[in-house]
Amino acid sequence: MADTKPIRVLIVDDHPMVRKGLSSFLLVIDDLELVGEAKDGLDALRKCEHSPPDVVLMDLVMPVMDGPTAIREIRERWPEIQIIALTSFQEEDLVHEALRAGAISYLLTDVS
Repeated sequence: MADTKPIRVLIVDDHPMVRKGLSSFLLVIDDLELVGEAKDGLDALRKCEHSPPDVVLMDLVMPVMDGPTAIREIRERWPEIQIIALTSFQEEDLVHEALRAGAISYLLTDVS
């Protein structure tokens, strides 16, 4: 069996407890490698520049730079990075905006 590299993941959320919870989850899965955490979209751009992930888990509602704007920027600069939108509520318009911006999917954070 060939050795495969873990999927490099960046978590972007303005709530420290959400980032910490997702980080804890990712750290115990061998196929995933946490490469960083960002507190908003602008911080996510800086992290992608410094240490590009394979996948970004992106909150949609954040100060400084919101998720859809950051998704659009990341996909323009680094089209190889895949983005999954995270939202704690099912707001259709916001989810559709994130998908139009380049997110490949979305996850509701309030489900188990």
